[in-house]
Amino acid sequence: MAEPIVFVPGLLCTDALYAPQIAALADHPIMVANNRDDTSINAIAARLLEAAPDRFALIGLSMGGYIAMEVMRTAPDRVSKLALLNTSARADTEEQSRRRSTLVKMATEKSFERVPELLFPGFVHEKNESNVTLKSAVVEMAVETGPDAFVRQQRANADRIDSRPYLKSIDCSTLVLTGDGDRLLPPELSVEIRERVPQSKLVMIEECGHLSTLEDPQRVTAELGAFLTAK
Repeated sequence: MAEPIVFVPGLLCTDALYAPQIAALADHPIMVANNRDDTSINAIAARLLEAAPDRFALIGLSMGGYIAMEVMRTAPDRVSKLALLNTSARADTEEQSRRRSTLVKMATEKSFERVPELLFPGFVHEKNESNVTLKSAVVEMAVETGPDAFVRQQRANADRIDSRPYLKSIDCSTLVLTGDGDRLLPPELSVEIRERVPQSKLVMIEECGHLSTLEDPQRVTAELGAFLTAK
């Protein structure tokens, strides 16, 4: 039987974030982690580990990458392969924390519908800012997530630790993938991860932004498929 895969969504994202990859990798047992019900990255990682198979390949995008790195700190023996997509190993900057606080205030003051509208440009490559299909997908995922879960996610993200000192201890095969036009978490943050994780490979998707799995699903799926099947 093919090895199980655990996908970890990002902020405001659901399993729809990985819909193309889930369909293409359907011969694997697949789990999508719950990132909505806890207020810390530690707690989300613990919930993931409780629900996951004994051993699995782990794929996380953005916030999903923060959670994946916490899994690698607490239960590295459970993970056979790791893919970190469009993510960062750093803690929040003061500017990022202020922006999170503003978005949390909007969500708690009944203006949540504005949140995906504000976030969308940063979620995609500049060429996709007018892509109605992508924007609809982002809004649908946000509506399904809801304001309460969004606030919990933002609190978890704001309080996360700097994972950079731990990257050198990751000893499984690791794919680091990003888009060359990721404006939310720029490509140099992925380069930094690649430089610190010993058995890692960097893939840069051209003309692609933050939500790489949806913006260029064919290329991302091909890269993940090749990575998962490589010996």
